[in-house]
Amino acid sequence: MGSPPLKTVARAFRVLQVLDEQEGARPSEVAAELGVTRATAHDYLASLAEVGFVSRNDGLYELGYRFLQLGNRKKYRGRLFRASIRSLVDLYRETGELVQLGVEEQGEWVLLHAETDRGRVGPSPYSGFRTPLHTHAAGKVILAEFSEERRNELLDGDSLPAVTEQTTTDPATLRRELDRIADDGYAVDWDEQAVGVGFVACPLTVDNETVGSISIGGPTSKFQREEYRETLVRKLEAAADDISVTYRQLLNRRSPLPTDSFENI
Repeated sequence: MGSPPLKTVARAFRVLQVLDEQEGARPSEVAAELGVTRATAHDYLASLAEVGFVSRNDGLYELGYRFLQLGNRKKYRGRLFRASIRSLVDLYRETGELVQLGVEEQGEWVLLHAETDRGRVGPSPYSGFRTPLHTHAAGKVILAEFSEERRNELLDGDSLPAVTEQTTTDPATLRRELDRIADDGYAVDWDEQAVGVGFVACPLTVDNETVGSISIGGPTSKFQREEYRETLVRKLEAAADDISVTYRQLLNRRSPLPTDSFENI
């Protein structure tokens, strides 16, 4: 077991969490949330502003864009993103549906990149979105590749959170579904992550190691049609094969890293 986090560091991140949850806050509001004095809250906020992770405007503190800078650096420098981006774009152009690349971190599925209609009106998926692995197909295909011991660590807790009323939260049911996914090599769901939305997903495997997943999402009514799902599965499997080959090349440094400007994607 690792050492407990330093209290000052843990509190600094709790301050950041409060700013995120409240979309900005004043020292008195942060103090009330943390159970500390206003002076202590102000010291944390001022220090975070000094190093550029928090911005201040008329006494209101908000998260700074430095987090966006660091997150995007990690994303664009990563081999998985570089190996996947062309296939993701091609999948979107072929299907017209939402196409996603995700990875596992600390038992959650993390959205690394989404290809979708950039001109759409309304909320869109954002890089960094997190959800428990069991809550939709893109996470389940990763969970299905885990060892039995690792699966048990995630499924044997007191309760599994539900995102919608359709999210599967019964461990026994999930285990049966994961066994089926491991045999099939892909996962499907609808309404588990968002009502009215279905997903089809395949794992990304390189040298017998699952490094992430790719998925296609769209209206439940379309994804419930077996013929349509089968078409998407074939496209995903072909894309997964291409990504795995490119990832292996980058890993072995047999080819130069892509130098494309992503402006043209």
